Amino acid sequence: MREKVEKVLEAVRPFLQADGGDVELVDVTDDGIVRVKLTGACGSCPMSTITLKMGVERKLKEEILEVKTVEQVF
Repeated sequence: MREKVEKVLEAVRPFLQADGGDVELVDVTDDGIVRVKLTGACGSCPMSTITLKMGVERKLKEEILEVKTVEQVF
């Protein structure tokens, strides 16, 4: 599943990079939890939780049914 997650993150990445940020995959658990680190402008943005849930998590859940949740690692 890690490869699938990486592929989806590659599709999301240009949108984050347009605002000076990025996303780094930290871990994918067997029970469908994806842990990522938001970097650059996204790492310190007060809207990062919304970006994570409404952007990254939504897209991952749409594309990969096994994904249950996405958590941000600091």
